[in-house]
Amino acid sequence: MADARMTSPSSARNTAPILAVLKAHLPAQGRVLEVACGAGEHALTFTRALPGLEWVPSDPDPAALASAESWRRDGPSNLRPAIRLDATDETTWPDQTVQAVYCANMIHISPWAATEGLMRLAARILTDPGGLLALYGPYLEGDVETAASNLAFDENLRGRDTAWGLRQREDVVALARDHGLAFTLRIEMPANNLMLLFRRV
Repeated sequence: MADARMTSPSSARNTAPILAVLKAHLPAQGRVLEVACGAGEHALTFTRALPGLEWVPSDPDPAALASAESWRRDGPSNLRPAIRLDATDETTWPDQTVQAVYCANMIHISPWAATEGLMRLAARILTDPGGLLALYGPYLEGDVETAASNLAFDENLRGRDTAWGLRQREDVVALARDHGLAFTLRIEMPANNLMLLFRRV
């Protein structure tokens, strides 16, 4: 099989701080669905560090799925094959329940419909009270001054696609609440990113 592995400089920088948060808040055992896994590097590192968790990467992009599968060949048995999942297309959503959903750097590089789909999906498959939804990425916040770099990034994204752009944290929290997901923690991360944690009510 051809080696289709892709690499992401941002993944190399943010893996360690994200893993520290996940270690502190994920259950010791269970199944995790990663939405929008991209190249698949996070999944490889996280499953090595979290052996009690079955990790299922997913992405709508064939190149990303091929990359994730190539990385999986070097991974442990708890890293499962990547599945095609489009947050805007319910026909691609898995039926199995999970204990956690993790999504990094999707919400600002996709239409708002993808975030709406993510919340509906999380509400469907996080069936246990306290099930975790962990979101990583940059956000706009009404009560916090936005870093100049994030404002420039937002302008760049909207120039590439008018449906993209940094989202208001408050809008994401309200959408999650509408789907039975309670906002529980805001964690500041490197490079003006945030980790937002939600729990199934």
